[in-house]
Amino acid sequence: MNKFSQRLKELRLNKGDTQKIIADYLGIIPHAYQKYEYGEREPNIDKLIAIAEYFDVSLDWLVGRSETQARQP
Repeated sequence: MNKFSQRLKELRLNKGDTQKIIADYLGIIPHAYQKYEYGEREPNIDKLIAIAEYFDVSLDWLVGRSETQARQP
């Protein structure tokens, strides 16, 4: 499991959301979202930005390029 998929699952569980809730927000089917968490698929840039905004985290942190979770204003 890569950093992105680990962090994505961690964020979802900490928020208490289901995979279906996030998938609906992204406009994809739950199985497609599940593949993100399993590291079998990566979202396109639009979905990646939407995920970062939904969880209010930086893109760099989400994809494992930074250890600073907070978004910059």
